[in-house]
Amino acid sequence: MTNESWAPGRQRTDLDPSIGELQLEERSSLRRVAGLSTELQDVNDAEYRQLRLERVVLVGVWTEGTSAQADAAMTELAQLAETAGSEVCDALIQRRDKPDASTYIGSGKVSVLKDVIAATGADTVICDGELTPGQLIALEKAVNVKVIDRTALILDIFAQHATSREGKAQVTLAQMEYMLPRLRGWGESLSRQAGGRAGSNGGVGLRGPGETKIETDRRRIRERMAKLRREIKGMKQSRDTKRHRRRATPVPSIAIAGYTNAGKSSLLNRITGAGVLVQNALFATLDPTTRRADLPDGRTVVFTDTVGFVRHLPTQLVEAFRSTLEEVVDSELLLHVVDGSDAFPLRQIEAVRRVIHDVVEEQNAERPRELVVINKIDTADPVVLAELHHAVPDAVFVSAATGEGMDGLLQAIMDIIASGDTEVTLMVPYSRGDVISRVHAEGAVMAESHTPVGTRIVVRLPQSVAGEMSEFIDDGTHDGAA
Repeated sequence: MTNESWAPGRQRTDLDPSIGELQLEERSSLRRVAGLSTELQDVNDAEYRQLRLERVVLVGVWTEGTSAQADAAMTELAQLAETAGSEVCDALIQRRDKPDASTYIGSGKVSVLKDVIAATGADTVICDGELTPGQLIALEKAVNVKVIDRTALILDIFAQHATSREGKAQVTLAQMEYMLPRLRGWGESLSRQAGGRAGSNGGVGLRGPGETKIETDRRRIRERMAKLRREIKGMKQSRDTKRHRRRATPVPSIAIAGYTNAGKSSLLNRITGAGVLVQNALFATLDPTTRRADLPDGRTVVFTDTVGFVRHLPTQLVEAFRSTLEEVVDSELLLHVVDGSDAFPLRQIEAVRRVIHDVVEEQNAERPRELVVINKIDTADPVVLAELHHAVPDAVFVSAATGEGMDGLLQAIMDIIASGDTEVTLMVPYSRGDVISRVHAEGAVMAESHTPVGTRIVVRLPQSVAGEMSEFIDDGTHDGAA
């Protein structure tokens, strides 16, 4: 069987301009302009300026694991920074039992960081961890350039890549939840009060200490967050309606999940010819894409491409993208895609399973069946692949780029879906062509023949559908070929 035999939509995608290619072109046109400095004139304005990363220095604290794992973590942080549109100038790692409570890194490393910033002309420091508001303030004062943490960086990437109305609302809510406890001000900049003679609308009985600027900002953010939650709740209802409509028809739903940049969208394109955006960048997909496809046995299924996970995924994003992650929980089969070319793919598997476990616990739902798919085997290290074969013996090894192993993946999907089916023999009158169409669409036809009274068909069907076909069960009384 060739790869093209099970992907009829690929020819359409190749002939017409792909939506994914248009998205990629649009995204490239919006890359941040090099040469625009973001060095702060007043470091106190840090939280009130939109991120404009340009030249950055990465800082990490190595608390556990091997040196190779620490280097891999910094490499991933560099990929995140580049995805956000910045240029990485240098990276520093400090070996400590735990991050410094004051400045995240020790005072000696702060001095080294200042020298590196001066030598490279960097205007931003990115820390590989979530800084407390106190650590953020202290480190910014020490180095006098903008400091952001891993969470803020991921939120910025999500803000750049979100395209749908729901995705943009979810990212904005996550950003505000992150920003609210980090608002701060010094002196007169955020401590203005509207009471007394300062307020133009003041008068008898209305003068008083008033509301400070920072209190006003916090109130407005809370009001905006409440409005966004209402909007997302309304969008969730629309998504739930579509999901219930899909459930009304017993078409199996398959969610494609995994670590960011593991090749989930490429796998969806390879199977269905969907033409969704594919980019060698982290978090290229934020809005779920759902496509129907026909498996080689004739059964119709629905694939959903979901947002990628990452190590230490910010809590705000997990909360904001709850409705998107519900697609994973509600699926009948979870294709857990793993980047086989990564140096530590087992850590990717652990990070993804941790997030899925949290979502399942939150929803009080049943965990879907999981099929681990090791992707990018064409570029993977054979030693790493051997380790994966031993650690995940039931995994399927494929390359979405070349098509290698795709037949085995489709067979594994068919076997898992068919495991809950019931094999029945039906005798369908020629006047009931609608029944024949339905069993072909919703089941796997094993054999089909024609008799004088109707069509005899041996088919594997979901139990719910098989129950509806009880009136057509063949009792063996109608023999003879047409």
